[in-house]
Amino acid sequence: MRKLLLISCWLLFSCSKTGNGNNGGGNNNPAPLHPNFAKGADISWVTEMEGAGKKFYSASGVETDCIQLLKNLGMNAVRLRVWVNPAGGWNNTADVVAKAVRAKNLGMRIMIDFHYSDSWADPGQQTKPAAWASQDFTTLQQSLYNHTFDVLTALKTAGVTPEWVQVGNETNDGMLWPTGKASSSMANFAALVNRGYDAVKAVDPAIKVIVHISNGHDNNLFRWLLDGLKNNGGKWDITGMSLYPDPGNWAVMNTQCIGNINDLIYRYNKPVMICEAGMSWDQPDACKSFLSDLINKVNTVSGNNGLGVFYWEPQCYGNWKGYTKGAFDNSGKPTIALNAFN
Repeated sequence: MRKLLLISCWLLFSCSKTGNGNNGGGNNNPAPLHPNFAKGADISWVTEMEGAGKKFYSASGVETDCIQLLKNLGMNAVRLRVWVNPAGGWNNTADVVAKAVRAKNLGMRIMIDFHYSDSWADPGQQTKPAAWASQDFTTLQQSLYNHTFDVLTALKTAGVTPEWVQVGNETNDGMLWPTGKASSSMANFAALVNRGYDAVKAVDPAIKVIVHISNGHDNNLFRWLLDGLKNNGGKWDITGMSLYPDPGNWAVMNTQCIGNINDLIYRYNKPVMICEAGMSWDQPDACKSFLSDLINKVNTVSGNNGLGVFYWEPQCYGNWKGYTKGAFDNSGKPTIALNAFN
């Protein structure tokens, strides 16, 4: 009972240090960002958008390379997803290397996000790549290892060593279903995570491995999955999360998220990163308030254990692929939401 009381007091103290978000406007006097704080964006669609003729413009209307534009807005990092054998080729190894080289040449830090699928992997779908679908568990683990190692080696050969690597994307219930579905076999999920972890470290031991889960406000979800990983010998360096509030509930969700972050750091002794965030593109004022408050809260986590915030595909505009949570307007210019990063 005494231990529970001490933990509760520690969490209350930590949350009070990071602000409670109840004023709806964030901290008017935010602390300076710690030197290694990542301000980034997942820009995985950028080459496909460019291939479709999309252009990107500064607020004053000057056509600008998308990655340069995001850097000008204060970002210092990009995140790139990897699919195994995607239709059309977008997000395959060659496409990822090309984007990573562009970003690296602009001085950006790099996160690589392995989906371990030929298409989207998320809480509702974790479909094996077609080439792996009939493999037994031993072979599946080796395929995951080889794919991870080969992509990272291709990046390294091109002069890019990522700072962070996600082993799986939004793995709320594991990955590579049904074999690695966590609710069916947490041990299988942990074994797959570990093969990815080992492949990353074989390329460069300094790369930090992320386990990524959505719904950053949901402490029960994170505890269930990460306890399961830990109890089955799972290895990871950073806990990653997604957060997608609405204009009307972002303050509450930010408060829940930071409480979750503090609990996870205490419970697993690992830092935390917001790997995805977003809000409807046509609510730029609310989105700016959300991002400013979130960045401040994550930045002021004790011990610099809040590592950064990434916006998911901010450059989307003109109803690209039906996605509405970008942060550019329909003329291809960034909205004021992204001023939160500068």
